[in-house]
Amino acid sequence: MSPRKPRFERQLPQERRQALIDATIESLKRYGHEGLSVRRISAQAGVSIGLINHHFPKKDTLIAQAYRHFNSQLVGGVRAAALQAPATARARLRAFFKATFSPPNLERDVLTVWVVFWSLYRHSPEIQKVHGETYREHVDLVRAMLADLAAEAGKFRFSLRLAAIGLTAMIDGLWLEWCLDPGNFRPAEAIALCESWVDSLGADAPHADIPAEALPSSR
Repeated sequence: MSPRKPRFERQLPQERRQALIDATIESLKRYGHEGLSVRRISAQAGVSIGLINHHFPKKDTLIAQAYRHFNSQLVGGVRAAALQAPATARARLRAFFKATFSPPNLERDVLTVWVVFWSLYRHSPEIQKVHGETYREHVDLVRAMLADLAAEAGKFRFSLRLAAIGLTAMIDGLWLEWCLDPGNFRPAEAIALCESWVDSLGADAPHADIPAEALPSSR
């Protein structure tokens, strides 16, 4: 029997880096914080620690790139669902909410990976940088959908910037609560809560608790 060929044979450098990023995410899913160990990651990838160090001299760089890729996979699926929805702002938002509160976002190992990434935020400038970029991208997506809804509905009594931040925070909070205890509410109820919150943005009653200077702005 011929010896087993190395998994990374004849792969291009970018392919090798991506394979290591994938192995890092799988290691975090399986082992949580212990999956941050380069030894664990190398075992998951089936390669030597030296090969990891060759492509990622700093472990923080590998973890940050895994954070970016993991986020882009989940957000990319939600974005695609919104774009494939019928061509109305309301339908796109509904598809966005439905995708957010559906697998893979609601899989328990997804929470495990996020908890590890969040725990690194305070002490890792590279994680902070990636988080800042990905958060802004996500808020911009929400803001664009709300802007489309405002144009479609013909009225909007809220700053788009604040509305996007608020809706993003609400979605994140509901998602986290569900992951921690799925018995608290059903995903369909989370979707209904988000839709009701969006509906309230066009209500006639003024939002007295929001700074007055924010109300007229749609930017």
